[in-house]
Amino acid sequence: MNTKAFALRHIGPREDDQNLMLKTIGVDSLDQLIYETVPDDIRLKIGLNLDEPMTEHEYLLHIHDLSKLNKARKTYIGLGYHPTVMPAVIQRNILENPGWYTAYTPYQAEIAQGRLEALLNFQTMVIDLTGMEIANASLLDESTAAAEAMSLLFAVRERSQKKDGINKFFVSENILPQTLSLLQTRSAPIGIELVVGNEDTFDFSKEFFGALLQYPGKDGQITDIKTFIHKANNADIKVAVAADILSLVKLEAPGKFGADVVVGTTQRFGIPMGYGGPHAAFFATKEAYKRDLPGRIIGVTKDANGNRALRMALQTREQHIKRDKATSNICTAQVLLAVMASMYAVYHGPKGLKFIANNVHNKAATLANALTKLGYEQVNTSYFDTLQIKTKAKKIKKIASEKKVNLYYPDKNTVTISINETTATRDINYLISIFAEAAQKETIEISSVEKANNIEQSVQRDSEFLTDVVFNTYHSETELMRYIKSLERKDLSLNHSMISLGSCTMKLNAAAELLPLSWFKWGNIHPFAPLKQAKGYLTVLKELEDQLTEITGFAATSLQPNSGAQGEFAGLMVIKAYHESRGDHHRNICLIPSSAHGTNPASAVMAGMKVVVTKSTEEGNIDVDDLREKAELHKDNLSCIMVTYPSTHGVYESAIKEITQIIHDNGGQVYMDGANMNAQVGLTNPGNIGADVCHLNLHKTFAIPHGGGGPGVGPICVAKQLVPFLPGNPIVKTGGDKAITAISAAPFGSALVCLISYGYIKMLGAEGLTQATKIAILNANYIKQRLQGSFDTLYSGERGRAAHEMIVDCRAFKEHGIEVSDIAKRLMDYGFHAPTVSFPVAGTLMIEPTESESKAEMDRFCDAMISIKKEIDQASKDDTNNVLKNAPHTLEMITNDEWHFPYTRQEAAFPLEYVKDNKFWPSVRRVDDAYGDRNLICSCTPIEAYAEA
Repeated sequence: MNTKAFALRHIGPREDDQNLMLKTIGVDSLDQLIYETVPDDIRLKIGLNLDEPMTEHEYLLHIHDLSKLNKARKTYIGLGYHPTVMPAVIQRNILENPGWYTAYTPYQAEIAQGRLEALLNFQTMVIDLTGMEIANASLLDESTAAAEAMSLLFAVRERSQKKDGINKFFVSENILPQTLSLLQTRSAPIGIELVVGNEDTFDFSKEFFGALLQYPGKDGQITDIKTFIHKANNADIKVAVAADILSLVKLEAPGKFGADVVVGTTQRFGIPMGYGGPHAAFFATKEAYKRDLPGRIIGVTKDANGNRALRMALQTREQHIKRDKATSNICTAQVLLAVMASMYAVYHGPKGLKFIANNVHNKAATLANALTKLGYEQVNTSYFDTLQIKTKAKKIKKIASEKKVNLYYPDKNTVTISINETTATRDINYLISIFAEAAQKETIEISSVEKANNIEQSVQRDSEFLTDVVFNTYHSETELMRYIKSLERKDLSLNHSMISLGSCTMKLNAAAELLPLSWFKWGNIHPFAPLKQAKGYLTVLKELEDQLTEITGFAATSLQPNSGAQGEFAGLMVIKAYHESRGDHHRNICLIPSSAHGTNPASAVMAGMKVVVTKSTEEGNIDVDDLREKAELHKDNLSCIMVTYPSTHGVYESAIKEITQIIHDNGGQVYMDGANMNAQVGLTNPGNIGADVCHLNLHKTFAIPHGGGGPGVGPICVAKQLVPFLPGNPIVKTGGDKAITAISAAPFGSALVCLISYGYIKMLGAEGLTQATKIAILNANYIKQRLQGSFDTLYSGERGRAAHEMIVDCRAFKEHGIEVSDIAKRLMDYGFHAPTVSFPVAGTLMIEPTESESKAEMDRFCDAMISIKKEIDQASKDDTNNVLKNAPHTLEMITNDEWHFPYTRQEAAFPLEYVKDNKFWPSVRRVDDAYGDRNLICSCTPIEAYAEA
């Protein structure tokens, strides 16, 4: 056994096991299985052109050497990104802990109570600091959250405003530049007219439906948002505020002034800058707008015993229900980062946050006073952490650069300095010395920080925050460590058992890929730092782009989209820009197969397109005749098709090249959803199939961990004609020659976690990547064969094979009174997370084992499923007191003195022998979804405080 080969560690089944699995399937070799699965006309004729694979040891030396090319300078740039102190207890117990980073989105609430509680803490923290009534469980970044706020305010306009076509949205000129760029991207397709101006001179015209303020502004000045919001409310103009979360410790909550939406980022709460991400944004609003709130909301409900339980509420997978009528295409959050930020608030508590915020403000004021004594004009009259100095920027920049300090230079006569949590007194003295040298004066030495209050009285915080017990208990490392562990024990993650979610590709997230994320020189680079300070990042990101371009068979890649949904939107906006560059502004029809992901139609509408749905055949494939008919009908206005390959039904459609040709013949472009790319890598690719753009889910195919529901990364790879339109950034040059405006806040999106995919590809190499795809197909077909006789597979290829996933039909079990959700809950008793439930077909399970799972683990899963089928056979509609309907069974039930069930405790808790060796106990019984929706509780307030509606 080659102990150095990474592929050997990443891929689950051993060679002997593979031979046994092939025998079970009924084929002589892996190549025969692939031949019977993947249409021959789309197979690659030559292998991938990638570097030879590295061992884990070689890779870690390589990535360490690259990290030395990054220069982690003292940085005071601000603009929404700040150096932070991540408490080591959070780094070790969450960021570096597979019990947290390998968890899936908490769709199965009974085995996700730990991270649901952490997210409820996050929501409570946001509600308290913003003064709003409801908050979601995080969004992607501050700029995309601001764009979502604009969209929400547009959707909830007064009836008269909608009738009169009121579409103007005011944006303060003091908004972050990356946010303005993103607002430009998002506004035009849906018919919003942006008006950028000075909030002090805004006339509150009836032509406006909404406004967005920055609090404090990008230059550090805190404006009188209280008066602005009051005037706006009187004029029926709804107001969103983009707020700095640390400043809200000292500034009054915008909700107290009547704001309608408050957004921002929680990066300042202990999350590294990471050259732009990932970071958890926050979004808070009024309860009246809860049905329009994007993303996910964690709500309090009760379980079957009436005990408190948590679940995702309202927005759970709303795209798959509402499709093109969805509020937003955002179907992910930044859960891992939100958990970390919430734990930062738990660890420090309100007193600790006040200490940190006061320290930052006092140091900013101390610096301001010293610079004033040196003769500089500091123009901000009310500020929290950022000073605006009027001087010759070029002179300061030269000296600061020589002294290895990063400041921000918005114009030739202005320098801004943003003080942060890491700033020490010696750093203040170092900054003073820079300005003293520029002024040719003797420096001023500061020995102690002055207590200050340079915040306008009208906006000083008066309201309490973080009063709940969770924020006032765990302030020693021992206590926080135990609290984090108590939550971790409530969650089933990949470190316990296989998570076979179809379309979600829950593969191994290798430790060697993740280790560099904790390294100082990767975490502490500002996304707007001079490029020469980020050479390590630029090397990795450029090579990752090239790797993904090669794998997809395209011409170029953009890493900017920071989720799969953002990738969809980015791809469609690039297509839109391409058509418009040719004068085809009228091309706005997007064809979408009925089996497509729900985010597809939502993304198309966001891009200003009209969705036309095409039919599927009984076999689950795209109905080519219907597609051709609709493509020809709309040929004059056809923009594109959105297609997933292999299909959402887990099948390699043999007509895919015919489908792409039909679209091209009728003037459209082909967008391919990369959700199922794990079944393509090394065997075929989107370029070979005939696509023009493809987004990739790096958190699926390329091993970035799901983190309980984020981070996600969704880069787009494009054909030659689309390269000029790849997205740009207003501060750092990225994208094509005719770049569309920003898709996410940072130039390269969530750059820090891109290291993971870079390492995955580096260590697997061309042969390892191809083998991983083949084994993913082998594993899926092995499970399909093992379940045959107990479960019917709904769709399969022309030769009866599945792709990397399959759909098993559970609808017939209704005759026994059993729903697919009962199977999902019963699997918890066997120690497994359910496969994907009722998507893309209601009443089914979509199973995807990935290449990382061993034969032994898949056998345990199959044994569990077959055992459950026997339990189904014994159930009846007339008697619902059975082991499936009562699942999952908790430790409290099993150890209770009373047992009123017609089956034994052993049948409930230990249905198969293997369960005894590694029992996972769900912490609550089945949650009551209906109660949770009737009684929407989204903060830590005890459930007893509410009466059932």
